[in-house]
Amino acid sequence: MVGVPLARRTKKRTRPTRIDTVLQYAALGWASVPGAHPLRRGARACSCDRIGCPDPGAHPLSPAWSLQATTDTAQLTRWWQREPEANVILPTGRVFDVFDVPLTAGLSALARMDAADFPSGPVASNGDRVLFYVATRGNPEDEDEWWSCSLDVAPTTIDDTPGLRWHCRDSFVLAPPSTLPTGQPVSWLRAPDGRPLPDPLRLLDWLV
Repeated sequence: MVGVPLARRTKKRTRPTRIDTVLQYAALGWASVPGAHPLRRGARACSCDRIGCPDPGAHPLSPAWSLQATTDTAQLTRWWQREPEANVILPTGRVFDVFDVPLTAGLSALARMDAADFPSGPVASNGDRVLFYVATRGNPEDEDEWWSCSLDVAPTTIDDTPGLRWHCRDSFVLAPPSTLPTGQPVSWLRAPDGRPLPDPLRLLDWLV
């Protein structure tokens, strides 16, 4: 039997599982909760039991997602062992907010930031959108003055804001390595590395 030359041998790479990823998020202090997932590539069928789901594979499994989201590694492991294909939902307005912009505008802004050596922080590609993770506004003392913003979106109002969206309190985003109905993965353009997240107002200047 003729052996295969060492130079021709390839080592099979193993992709991180969803459990691996949510545990990495937990180590950053980022809570997560399981989401629904698309049932078939190229179809709008969703794993939830809602007939004609309007947002297949892009919403939490439970309506109590805000209360359930956690960094507890044991609970996260149980969830994704039970539902290994579940997409990953990250609630915003806790550790981070997210600017959610159309793909072309997001990539253009990211290129300008890179050229100016401006730290963009974590950035994800989500189909035709680009997500910029920034420090959260949290719960400021003067909430009436600071919180109100026409860019704020909640899951129920997201279709009304096709341009720039600001996910903060009571909202969430679909995170890598979730799968979109097209079969395309949500992926990191700039992965989180534990460094402080950028100031939202400074980064907003680059986006608007």
